[in-house]
Formats: sequence, structure tokens, C-alpha cells
Amino acid sequence: MSEKKIHEDQKYIDGLLKNNSFVIQAIYDKFVPKVVNYIKQNSGSRDQAQDVVQDTLVTIYNQASEKGLKLTCPFDAYFFLLCKRKWLNVLKKTSNKEVTINEEVLSKGDEAQELAFETSVFGEKQALFAEMFEKLGNACQDLLKATFKIKSMEEVAASLNVTYAYARKKKSLCIGKLTELVRESPKFNQFNN
Repeated sequence: MSEKKIHEDQKYIDGLLKNNSFVIQAIYDKFVPKVVNYIKQNSGSRDQAQDVVQDTLVTIYNQASEKGLKLTCPFDAYFFLLCKRKWLNVLKKTSNKEVTINEEVLSKGDEAQELAFETSVFGEKQALFAEMFEKLGNACQDLLKATFKIKSMEEVAASLNVTYAYARKKKSLCIGKLTELVRESPKFNQFNN
């Protein structure tokens, strides 16, 4: 099997990760106008388009930082597909009618489709996790947030003024509850189909 070659547009992903203002401005100059036009042609406003762009950039950043995203297609196609998917989701949530989309702006490449799909699923999983995390009690939230920041359970226990044994047991129970909430969510089943 041949390994996919990293596209030269990986520079945009790397620039986002480094919070490079020059690269971020280049993304806004080169790629955002196409998204804004697409959304405006499909029942949206400029403000809604900017929201979709922001949300997409955050999703890309999160996947790059957490999963080491490597771009194997042009950034333009990848970014546009992600924004398009997010906009379709917005339309579906806000309308009971069937959604009709103007498909004059087409993007090319199976790799872009595949990467966009992976990133959008990643973003949806993150959103589901965050939504279920909010349903946990404050004690569980505080404990899990502490374990995300501090790797040593001894330090976590000390920071929360509880014993090490209690912190370990409580963490296990909290993760169990969070897992249960996620699995019981109707959205979870959509990921497995």
C-alpha cells in the first residue's frame, strides 16, 4: 500500500496550529469569500457564513492538534466541503422543509470528501461529548477537568482536597456516567451506522 502524500497546503493547517496571523489572514482572503457566496446563495446571510467559517476553523484546529491532521488534498476543497456540511446541518436544524441547495460551486477530489467527512464526524463527536459532559454534576465536571489538566492523580486529589483513593474511585464513576450518557444519546447511534 502506498502512503498518501502530504499536500503542500498543509501549511494552512500548520499555520492554524501556530496561530500564525499571516496564514489565518491568507485563509480569510483566499478561501472564505467562496464560502460566504455559497451560503448567501443558499438561504444564508453574511453573518451566518462567518459563524460557519469560525466553527469550521475551530474544528480543523481541534482535529489537527488532537489527531495530527495531515492534509492530502488542496485546502480549498477540504475547507469548502467542511463549511458546506456545517451549513447543511444548520439548514436541516432550522427548517422542517426539505433542503434544496444550489450546486453550482462544486469541489473536486475524493480525498477532500474523505478528509472533510472525517473532520465533520470528529467535530460532531466533540460536540456530543461536550453536551453530555455538561449533564454531569459539578463534582464530576471539576474532577474530570482537573484530570484533563493534571496527569498525576495524586496532584488531582490534592488540588481538590480529597484522598487519592477517593479521587480514583470518583474518576472511574464519573467516566462511567459520561460514557453511559454518550452511549444513550440518539446522536451516538448515528456515528455507528
